[in-house]
Amino acid sequence: MPALNHPRPHSETLANGLRVTLRHAPDLKRCAAALRVAAGSHDVPLAWPGLAHFLEHLLFLHTERFPAGQGLMAYVQSHGGQVNARTNERTTDYFFELPAQALAGGLERMSDMLAHPRMNPDDQQREREVLQAEYVAWSQDATAQQQLALFDGLSETHPLRGFHAGNRDSLPVSQPEFQQGLQDFYQRFYQAGQMTLSLAGPQSLEELKALAQGFADAIPAGSPIAQQAPAPLMSALDNSYQQVDAHRLHLLFALEALPDSSADALAFLCHWLNSAKPGGLLAGLRDRGWVTHLKAAPLYQFAGQALLHVEFTRNADTPPVAIREQLLDWLGFFARQDWSALSSEYAALLQRQQQVSTALQLARLDNEQLEAGLSEQGATALKQVLNQIGAVDNFSGQWQLPTPNPFLRSDAPAPNAGLIRGQTSAHRGLRTFAQDRSRSRRERSPMQFSQALPEMGAHGAVYLRWRLDAAPATHLQTRLENHLQTLREEARQAGVDFSFTASGNEWLLKMTGLQEPMPAVLEHALKALTKPEADVSPDAPTPPALMPIRQLLKALPDHCLEPIAYSDDLQQLWSSARWDGLAIGLSAQTQAAMGLALSRIPGTPDSQLTPPPSSPSHYLWSTFDTGSSEHALLLFCPSASEAIADEAAWRLLAHICHTPFYQRLRVELQLGYAVFSALRQMHGQTGLLFGVQSPSVAPVDLLQHIEQFLGGLPQMIRDIDEGSFIALRQALADQFASAVLPNAQAAELLWQGTLAGRSSDYLSQLPEAILLVDRPTLIAAAQRLKQAEDGWRCLSSGSCPGSPWQVTK
Repeated sequence: MPALNHPRPHSETLANGLRVTLRHAPDLKRCAAALRVAAGSHDVPLAWPGLAHFLEHLLFLHTERFPAGQGLMAYVQSHGGQVNARTNERTTDYFFELPAQALAGGLERMSDMLAHPRMNPDDQQREREVLQAEYVAWSQDATAQQQLALFDGLSETHPLRGFHAGNRDSLPVSQPEFQQGLQDFYQRFYQAGQMTLSLAGPQSLEELKALAQGFADAIPAGSPIAQQAPAPLMSALDNSYQQVDAHRLHLLFALEALPDSSADALAFLCHWLNSAKPGGLLAGLRDRGWVTHLKAAPLYQFAGQALLHVEFTRNADTPPVAIREQLLDWLGFFARQDWSALSSEYAALLQRQQQVSTALQLARLDNEQLEAGLSEQGATALKQVLNQIGAVDNFSGQWQLPTPNPFLRSDAPAPNAGLIRGQTSAHRGLRTFAQDRSRSRRERSPMQFSQALPEMGAHGAVYLRWRLDAAPATHLQTRLENHLQTLREEARQAGVDFSFTASGNEWLLKMTGLQEPMPAVLEHALKALTKPEADVSPDAPTPPALMPIRQLLKALPDHCLEPIAYSDDLQQLWSSARWDGLAIGLSAQTQAAMGLALSRIPGTPDSQLTPPPSSPSHYLWSTFDTGSSEHALLLFCPSASEAIADEAAWRLLAHICHTPFYQRLRVELQLGYAVFSALRQMHGQTGLLFGVQSPSVAPVDLLQHIEQFLGGLPQMIRDIDEGSFIALRQALADQFASAVLPNAQAAELLWQGTLAGRSSDYLSQLPEAILLVDRPTLIAAAQRLKQAEDGWRCLSSGSCPGSPWQVTK
């Protein structure tokens, strides 16, 4: 088994009061910074609800040193990274991820925006309107309102019962008193003593410490401030309550005066509560026909307080009191067990998660300062938690501790190397990538073993695609995904993310992560997927609706395919299926171990699966009912051809558009709070994707604003000076260097390249093609894009506006 990242990062407090955690992880491709300010929405003056959230937004606006287009957000995006922030009850987090060589520039910009924010009145007025749009969407979102309603049983004096999002009424930016309150909050909390900076990356500890010190030098010195303790969660007579609707039971437990290790204890408890394995609470309730799903999680933790939420999706005829009794009975059983074996497995899965975590995930994890398992202090805290919840002493259920996760064990059986080359007539032709180097060879293996990413080390990726005679019916797909839920969770705990998705008449099974467990995970997944339909789990409850723009993003791949008949006959679908696949970065040992699973793939191997038909070159409009009063629109603009030169030009267009598009539609026009542009590859087809969600602007008007932006794109490219143009092009090409390209992203690029018919050296060809895109070529591409010469496809919550747009079926 590969060496683990060190479970504990280096921690210290610098001279100005800034606390830092530094994690040297040499296997990381990127690095990340996560800054936590110990102040959140519950720390603001009662007169100005939403002030903390408002300040978080303001800090991302330009500063004198880094004006618009040069600040942190633009800088991170120009390097292909990610950046965001979040205001919590008692903390505010700012975080980003970048290639290692760009970390210093990111930290420089983040420290500048924190230490020297521009809070002029015009900026505040504009940003308040953004919060107003968010508030309108939040107030109309059923899921958000249900989440807020969970606090209704708490004491009215506790801040969880208050309003903290901020809107036009709660943020009177023109009043001097508000401005004074904003400045007081900023000066009190935004100083080094209230901050923790976590850095994670491949750099040495000495390099990371130097970067942290450079950040600290720009932040005002200070000391920690004691945040005011909140009122009790509930009255002394009660410590729990419930909420019931037609299909769900919510049980909430208010916990007080918990020790410091209670966060670790609650995480440990919720992990085992959520287990669906035989003998556990969920399995027992399912066997009785009472419950289909269970989810336990702490909704709030601060200063020794915690609010534990246990949600059951139940049969409407089941009395809530019976479910509660079973919960307390299981908790009584759990409290009497020896937790040593469970603690060992829990520590193992946390270590596996660290192995597959990105730099950003590790940096944010380090800010939480959790243990790498259940310590003695955590076990003591867990006993106190169970006692406060009311776990019974005389439990009566026939409960069992869950069986160990099979994918966490490294003692896998010795592989039979002879199977990898296919010993059956159905699977003849499986071979390694090294044995298939001849590009002139016509024959292709249905499963390609690519070594294009040998630097993936302990990681790998597997893609299996089936082409079906019909599209799987929605309810069938839902049942299959539900059937895989427990297996998917066990695989995730062992370091393998896998999904089984349908798009048109294709199924795709994708696995990414640690390659060691992959052969066993694949074998279990194939067995589960080929069971008779009668054995498939019943329909899962309808999940909460996504925000409109996310609904459109989820639906878009299907809308880029031609309509096809549906089928709910699982066996017929498998019997007529044809499959191919791609395995990336797998060692010879893992390839051999995967031989048995590959020999059991249902369907017929087919090395000549053709790509799905591309959209014709005209204006296609699809309407999608999001069930929301908010408006949303996606515009997908395919590249001129499948040639890699056109893909390179489209990628450079996307790179140049990203910040100006956001600046124009989100900041200047304030059309909505969800505004983005990006390059997307779907079914091997490269395209530019523009998206906007707005509370008030209709889709046809959103489209007009996008068209206006595209109309000015050729001139925007002409106006870029030569030095900046070369730097932009180089920055984009650098994002595809093997040393910085994250494993999962590289694997996805190779899979999309396979679908598009790219050669095995696609990842080396792509940056070379980008560097060959000159200004005239890019302007010509922008003209084609502007004039929709290669077709536009729109997916929207609104109806088709008419000519030249055509409604799709």
